Amino acid sequence: MNDEWSQEMEKRHVPVVWEAIQDAFENNAPEVHSYLHLTTGEVIRIVDGIADPNMHARIVSDPSYIRIDPVSSREQYRWMERFISTIEDEEFHKKLLGAIDGKGAFRRFKDVLMHFPVDRERWFAFRAERLKVAIEAWLDTHGLVAVEREKWEVPSANDVREAVNREEVERPERRNRFAAAEASRQRLQELVELLPVRELENAVAYLEFLRERKHLPRVTSKSVQKNAKASELQDSDSPEAESKES
Repeated sequence: MNDEWSQEMEKRHVPVVWEAIQDAFENNAPEVHSYLHLTTGEVIRIVDGIADPNMHARIVSDPSYIRIDPVSSREQYRWMERFISTIEDEEFHKKLLGAIDGKGAFRRFKDVLMHFPVDRERWFAFRAERLKVAIEAWLDTHGLVAVEREKWEVPSANDVREAVNREEVERPERRNRFAAAEASRQRLQELVELLPVRELENAVAYLEFLRERKHLPRVTSKSVQKNAKASELQDSDSPEAESKES
């Protein structure tokens, strides 16, 4: 018992957003790569052809991130088979079996369930449970324990009014920047409403890229000069450089 408690204490606790990690485990498209930040619990999704390859390489080499291994299509197909085996109505059972036969099985399966709301909800619950088991097994394999994030209470207007009034008096220029930011956010919302459905995933991936970019080290002219100088010093100390001097 003490050994089990000790092993549990050695595991790393990560505050996760369960819905985000579920989406990452379910999406096994080859061009989509998902990573879990071990400190914040945020899930970042990178799509090949959209995200910056250099940023992707930096995340891969960053020990703060761990790649999420999604559930394979084969395993998710087995989930559908197991769910169908729970259907008692013979006609509905045959309809679902026919839907998952051949290419496009996942789409046809969902299309059939759209007309059966009760069984569709049963499927959502069944799939969520299977995902939970897969996620917990993955976390355990990597020595991680998912913990609930601390709830953040939205402050009331009275809580922040005094601070806002003081800020506006002391720094009026900040109010102008806030107004410009709000205008940009409103324009962004309008553009999202106008986007065709097929472009929404690309838009989300790009916005996630912009959000995560702030967590990565920025390359500045000073850092480039510093690295170049260090490289020159290293080259001057190398055996090749000594042989040339001799």
